[in-house]
Amino acid sequence: MNARTVVILPTYNEIESLSEVVGRLRSSAPEVDILVVDDASPDGTGELADLLSSRISQVHVLHRTAKQGLGPAYIAGFEEAVAHGYGVIVQSDADGSHRPEDLPRMLAALADADVVIGSRWVRGGAVARWSPQRYLLSRAGSVYARAMLRLPQKDITGGYRAFRVEALERIDPAQVLSRGYCFQIEMLDRAVRSGCRVAEVPIEFDDRLHGESKMSVRIVLEALRQVTRWGIRRRIASSREEQPLQIEAARV
Repeated sequence: MNARTVVILPTYNEIESLSEVVGRLRSSAPEVDILVVDDASPDGTGELADLLSSRISQVHVLHRTAKQGLGPAYIAGFEEAVAHGYGVIVQSDADGSHRPEDLPRMLAALADADVVIGSRWVRGGAVARWSPQRYLLSRAGSVYARAMLRLPQKDITGGYRAFRVEALERIDPAQVLSRGYCFQIEMLDRAVRSGCRVAEVPIEFDDRLHGESKMSVRIVLEALRQVTRWGIRRRIASSREEQPLQIEAARV
């Protein structure tokens, strides 16, 4: 891909991880730019991002005034990236769980795709040494969302993704209402339904470099409740659309 590429890193209290993640991105894909979207982190992450930006010309910072959720942070980053003419936009975590070393393969896959998912659940994908509870929670979440929304991909909830800017224009992230864990599901659903070519590239998903995971059972269950509502509404709408055809066929 020859298009200008930017990696969006949403941050909230990631001061211990940010420098290492930026350094690994610069080593793995030195041609890409980095946009840190900081939600007024009280631990000084935003100030560290400014310092990195002053030293590295390819690092940029977007400051937001408060913590508003992962989805809105990515949407703000998408809008900033589009406004500055990037052709490829990558979303990644700033905690080190998304390995920068996997990024070149994801970007290469965009040669034949509009959206590339860094996938834990395809052949060759892997996760860190998670507890059985965390593994089951994440795996079951993808399987359930895939079934309810009738999506063909394996990793429905993963957040390591690369988009052609044309794909983002079709997805229209500004219309995505989900703010947290469900944001990834809704984005993928919109990508598939808008006709985007979606590829999955195996990645190794690591534990975060520092601190505790922000994922919880409550967050996942709330997302699955939303997925259930979407799935039921979609089936009801599909049934109503099919009914006139069935009646007409009975008359014939």
